[in-house]
Parts: sequence; structure tokens; C-alpha cells
Amino acid sequence: MKLNYKRTVFIGFAFLSICAFWQFYDNEIPKILKYSFGLGETATGIVMALDNVFALFLLPLFGNLSDHTDSKIGKRMPYILVGTALSVVLLYALIAVARKSGNLLLFMFGLLFILFAMGIYRSPAVSLMPDLTPAPLRSAGNAIINLMGTVGGIFVLVMTKVLLKEAEDPAGTDYMPFVISIIICMVLSVGILFFTINEKNIRKEIEAEGGLKSLGEKFEEKTSEDAEGAVREETKSKMPSEVKMSLIFLLVSVFFWYTAYNAVTTAFSRFVGVVWNLHNNDYATCLLVATIAATLSYLPIAYVSGKIGRKKTILCGITLMAASFVITGMYQHFSGSINIFFALVGIGWAAINVNSYPMVVEMCKAGEIGKYTGTYYTFSMAAQVFTPVFSGYLLEHISYKTLFPYAFIFSALAFLTMLMVRHGDTRPDMKGNILENFDVDE
Repeated sequence: MKLNYKRTVFIGFAFLSICAFWQFYDNEIPKILKYSFGLGETATGIVMALDNVFALFLLPLFGNLSDHTDSKIGKRMPYILVGTALSVVLLYALIAVARKSGNLLLFMFGLLFILFAMGIYRSPAVSLMPDLTPAPLRSAGNAIINLMGTVGGIFVLVMTKVLLKEAEDPAGTDYMPFVISIIICMVLSVGILFFTINEKNIRKEIEAEGGLKSLGEKFEEKTSEDAEGAVREETKSKMPSEVKMSLIFLLVSVFFWYTAYNAVTTAFSRFVGVVWNLHNNDYATCLLVATIAATLSYLPIAYVSGKIGRKKTILCGITLMAASFVITGMYQHFSGSINIFFALVGIGWAAINVNSYPMVVEMCKAGEIGKYTGTYYTFSMAAQVFTPVFSGYLLEHISYKTLFPYAFIFSALAFLTMLMVRHGDTRPDMKGNILENFDVDE
């Protein structure tokens, strides 16, 4: 059984469109709220936290609804098509009408509707790959999906440099060429997906080959036949207290490092204007460098993890990221050398991301992976709800120069709590296929 790389790339176009939208949203919506509507940093932070608040209930809702959908074009495709159509129409209206009107209430309603529209197809789009990929090949499949998402983010950062020219007064910046490029990207991506992927036919083919069941499911079927009582007794067993403490410290670490990292990615586009008086979108170059550095470092990080273990690799990643935050915060003016430290931030973040989720899975029983996966994302989303508001309050009421010290403090807290993690630290073997080393959580 071999992975169909061509088909998986086509499936990945759905995730590419999602990542393109969120790259725009995280970078430009805060600037629009600040310069076009005069919102303070605290209020802007609250608005920027809304997508994660929505995600807490929209992602499981539409994921579950698509699980139980059966249409002529499949389970996930109706949600992907409807969600994309609504998103691009609302995005155009938001920038062309709501922003130009100067009416904050109209803009906020438009923003809420867009977040809802994105929520319709985010989970179904991510679920499409495991739906249409045999269980033993989902690791490599997820790697391709992540790389496609990276392409979407890179596209938007490049278009930021090419098409988004800030006016002398940032409130007068013409966003339309830039936004139209994003809309075209999203429509083309989902169009390619729709015309190349026949969801129902592919699923039937894989089911016929018996490839959709995971190894865990097959094992449970066999053991339930051979020793049903023993399996029931095992599932009743609780996680040992010392393992539970490690899990708690790991999840708290997840909260802390997402709090640090998301504060920078959300506020950096405004930070450069206020602190460094930079208004030509050079911030996009920094974020682009970080994204590319992270992508290129996945394979070396997998090798390092195999040598020294996941925990030590994560601690190295936190140290690298924290040190880069400190040094970047010391710059009084923008310099090209800042890109070096953003590359190090990207590498540090990749070291954390590649290893943290597998550590969570390592601590739970096979039948509880879904439960603890949900717990992992709850802590990461909670951080992304908290940090735009709290960091925004500090930016507004103290100084924009608090951004990088803030990120350093929460990185340091993550380092301390990570030191307390005593379990889940196996040394993963190098994968047989290079692409499997790119298999990280979204």
C-alpha cells in the first residue's frame, strides 16, 4: 500500500486556502482595527481572540455534522464549498464596503460572519485527508497537508510585499488588490480540490482495500473477540498519578508557549510601525523568514529528537525562541539582521511543535487519543484567546516595547514547567520516508 502523493497534494489545497486566510487575518485585521477604526490595543486584542473563541465550539460542531453528512459530493465537500463561497464574498464585502464605510459596527458584524463562515469548513477540510488516506499512510499524508498550508501562508506574505502598499496615513491604505489576490487563491485552491477529488469514489476504493481502519482499531477488534473482559478492565484503569502530573505540566507548558508566540505573531505588524516607525510592510519579510526556517528545520529537528529525546529538544527550542525574543526586543530601529533572529524563532517553534503533541499521545492509552488530542487543542486555543487581550492591554496602557519582554517571560515560564515533565519522552526513530518527519500538528 503506497501513498497517492498527487491525490494528497490536491486534498491539501483545502488547507492551503485556510492558511492563506488566517495569515491575512492575523497580520492585517489588527492594523485595520487600529488605524481605520481607532481601536485601542485591548479592544483589538479582544477582537483578535474571537476566532479562537469561535473555534472552541464551531470546529467540533461542524466536524461532527460533516461526520454524519451523506451527499452526492461526499461528507466534507459540501461544507468546504459553502464555507469557502461565504468566506470570499464576506471578505470582499468586509474590505470593500464595511472598512470604507468607517462604520465599526458594520465591520464587526462582517468580521463575525466571516469567522462563522471559516468555521463551517475548517474541520471538514482538515478531516478530508484522513478520510481519503489509508490509516498506515496518514503520517506522510499529514506532512503533505502541512506543507501545503505553509505554501498558503508564504503566498500571502509574498503578496503583502508585492501588492500591499501602505499610504502615508495607514488608514488610507488600499487593501483591495491584496485582498483580491487572497480571494483568487482561495477560490482556485478549492476549485482544484473539487474538480480533482471525488470524495465518495475514493472512499469506496480505500474501504474496499480495508485501509481506513487504524492499527489501534484493528487491535481492539481482535482483543475484544479474544479477551473482551480483560479489555473492559483495562479501559477502566486510570492514568497513574505521576503520569497525570507530567501531562498537566506539559499542557500548562503548551499554554505558556502559545501565549508567548501568538502575542508576537498577532501584534508584530503594529509593533514595527509604532516602535520602529516602519510602514512599508517589511514585517512580512520577518514572518516569511520564520515560516521558511521552521519548514526547513523539521527534518533536522526530527534527527535531533531521535538522538537526545523530545523533552530536551523542546527545551532547546524554548531557549532558542526566548533568546531571540530578548535580542529582537533590544533593537531600537529595524535592521535586516532581525531576520536572523526570526529564523531562530521559527526553528525554535518547530522544535516545540514537532515534539509536544507526540508527548501528549505517549502518555495516554490508545483508546483515549482523541480525548487527549482535544485537551491539547483546548490549552493551545485558550492561550490564543487570552494572549491578544492581555498583551494588548499592556501594549496600550504601558508601551509597545513590552511585547518582546512579555513573550520572553511566558517562554521562560514554559521552560520551567517543561522541566517538571517526567513522562512521554521517548526517542522517536527517524522515519522511513522523509515526508513523515514533517508530520506535525496543525
